[in-house]
Amino acid sequence: MSPSHALTTHPLTATAAGEHLRRLRRQARLSQLELSLITGISQRHLSCVETGRAKPSPSTLHALLSALDAPLEQRNEIFLAAGFAPRYMASTPDAPAMAMVHDAIEHILQANNPAPALVIASNWDITAANASAGLLMAMLGVQTTQPSGLNLLDTLLRPGGLGDHLVNADEIRAIAWQRAAREAFSNPELAELLRKLPGPADLPLSPALSPVVLTRVRSAQGELNFLSTFTTFGMPQDISVASLRIEHLIPADRQTWQVMTAAYAQWSAAAV
Repeated sequence: MSPSHALTTHPLTATAAGEHLRRLRRQARLSQLELSLITGISQRHLSCVETGRAKPSPSTLHALLSALDAPLEQRNEIFLAAGFAPRYMASTPDAPAMAMVHDAIEHILQANNPAPALVIASNWDITAANASAGLLMAMLGVQTTQPSGLNLLDTLLRPGGLGDHLVNADEIRAIAWQRAAREAFSNPELAELLRKLPGPADLPLSPALSPVVLTRVRSAQGELNFLSTFTTFGMPQDISVASLRIEHLIPADRQTWQVMTAAYAQWSAAAV
C-alpha cells in the first residue's frame, strides 16, 4: 500500500462514523453546543468529528455514544466505521450468564402482581409477562392465550388489537410510533415491522400533553388507568441484556387497584 493511499483510509472511516453521530445527535434533538456541554468535548472538535475532518478516539466515541444513549449494537457499528474493534458482545439465550438475568426478570414480574408487567425485546415482541398482564388482556377481550404471544407495537397500532381498547388511543399510538421510529434507525427488524403497520411516521402529539401520560383502558369494569414506567439493566455490556426492558403498568387510581387486586386474588385462589 502506498503512503498516499494510507492517508486516505482514515478520513473515509472517520466520515462514516461522523455521519452516524450527526444522525444520532439530531434524533436526540441536541445541538452541537448542547452535546458538547453534556460530554465535555469541545464543539469545534465535535464538528470536525461529524464532518470527518477529525478521527474520534475510542474514549471520545464512548462518551458521545453514551450521552446519546445509542443501542449497544449500533455502538458496535460506529466503532467499526471509525476503524476500531466492536466493544460489545451478544450472549445466546442459553448462555450461563443469561440464567441470572432471566431469574431476576422472573422475580421482578412476580413482585409486580397485581400490577401488570411485560418484558419487551428490541423488536417490541412481548417475551414474558406476569399473571396480571394476562388478566388485563382477558378483561379487554384481546384475542390471545398469553401476552407473550404478542408484539406490543403491532397490537397497539393494528385494528382489532389492544389499541382499540384505549380511551386515549391516538395519544398512546403516537408515542409508541415515535419511540419505535427512533429505535428503528439501528434495528432493521423493527424498521420492517413499522413499514407493515398502519400510521404515518410523523403522527402528531397533542399540543397540550400532561407531564404524566396515562394509559387509559376501556373495560367492562369501567375505565382503568395506568402509569407506565420501564426497568432496564444498569450499565449493560451485553447486547442481549441491553435489548430487554420491562414495562410496568402501575394502577393510577383506587378503582384500578381494586379491579386488578380482585382479579389477581381470584386467579390465585383458582390456581391453588
